[in-house]
Amino acid sequence: MTTAPADSAGTLAPAYGDKVIAVEATGSEPVPDAERHGGPLQLLWTWASPNIEFATVFIGVIAVLFFGLSFWQATAAIVLGTALGAITQGVLSLDGPRFGVPQMVIGRLSFGHRGNILPAAANGLVAGVGWFAVNSVSAAFALNTLTGLRPLPSLLLVVAAEILIGFIGHNFVHAFEKYAFPALAVIFLLAGVWTFKDADLGGGGTGGGIGGFLLAFSAAWGYAAGWNPYASDYSRYLPRTANKVRTVLYPALGLFLSITLVAVIGAASATIVAPKDATPTAAFTGHLPGWLGDLVLIAIILGAVSANALNVYSGAISIASFGLNLPAWLSRSVLVVVSGVAGTAAAWASLSDAGAAYEAFLLVIAYWVAPWLGVVLVERWLRARVPQEQSAAQLSDRSFTNWPGLAALLIGVAVSVPLFSNQEDYVGYVPEHWPSFGDITPVVGFALSALLYAALRRRSPAR
Repeated sequence: MTTAPADSAGTLAPAYGDKVIAVEATGSEPVPDAERHGGPLQLLWTWASPNIEFATVFIGVIAVLFFGLSFWQATAAIVLGTALGAITQGVLSLDGPRFGVPQMVIGRLSFGHRGNILPAAANGLVAGVGWFAVNSVSAAFALNTLTGLRPLPSLLLVVAAEILIGFIGHNFVHAFEKYAFPALAVIFLLAGVWTFKDADLGGGGTGGGIGGFLLAFSAAWGYAAGWNPYASDYSRYLPRTANKVRTVLYPALGLFLSITLVAVIGAASATIVAPKDATPTAAFTGHLPGWLGDLVLIAIILGAVSANALNVYSGAISIASFGLNLPAWLSRSVLVVVSGVAGTAAAWASLSDAGAAYEAFLLVIAYWVAPWLGVVLVERWLRARVPQEQSAAQLSDRSFTNWPGLAALLIGVAVSVPLFSNQEDYVGYVPEHWPSFGDITPVVGFALSALLYAALRRRSPAR
């Protein structure tokens, strides 16, 4: 006989199952078999809808306008970077049905119970504050352009909807993404057709060279791989028997197709001259006929809400995965609200210079995700023959340690960022002396942390 999971006070929580309009009681603890439901197909739209939005458009825009690439160069960088991030998204999604816990909890195998607090905190900050702010700003500008409502009240209306979806929880998030997907896809495809009609596909290309290509590649990869620390958050309710091939394929496909198509539309739109004083959203919709421009603004709002429902939910789950003895009232749903309020404050502060803030943010994400991913993938490879029961026991064992993981992560960041980063406020040693390198910080961070962890892990096994 299987009972409902116990809440933080020790009492039995009401069954959650596949209820949509019900506040999720599960936090970072394993999902019981009785609560498992759904199929891998739901991961297709869950990972497609959040990327059919303006933040994705801007990846293509900055590749042409900021990094100096031609349309076709930008397209190549976007396809390559997105493909790599999408593949790892599919692979990591497999651990959801396997362990029934969020991605940041699975990170305990790579970094130990206490060591995992650092990457979990970084993900909570990036997801619940950073990404939440980025997407909320684009939605606020869209609402401002559509209705004339001032940016701040527009922002508050948007974040209220985003926090509400994350507050209700897992099943409602999946349902929202499912019904948002067809509307977003149709509107952005129409906008894409119109954009390509007016675009100068032979334009752009102000001399970005290999450095600009590497910057655009890093931005696209950082955007796609930025979802990797959330992967099993949305597959952990799947039954243990879920088809493995489909569990890999659908999230990878949803991520790749949505990001690639929307970002390439953004690159094409960047070849169309826009008024200098236009907001980013107004510049993107300015060449469209009125009716389609209004539909795209609505889609930008809907897409931002779709993305931030995941960001605020996973940000709260990351904090819950610290494994601390939090008071009963500080549940997952309350953490969603706390995370959303912090993200709203960050969005408010960035309303005045959203474009530059977003360019820097995309690259900074890749700076920490790349070394984290290098360690996690190597650990996955090393554990291929470890019994699942042993790994599951270590996830809940507070004495379990794995110092090589944290050491490899920190060294990867400490070496790659100072030497290879290429930001407006700081240029590392390599791009300063050899500008053609652009910004290969994520590549160096990933390779260094992966190789270092493989060497240290063999010499000092996790305990």
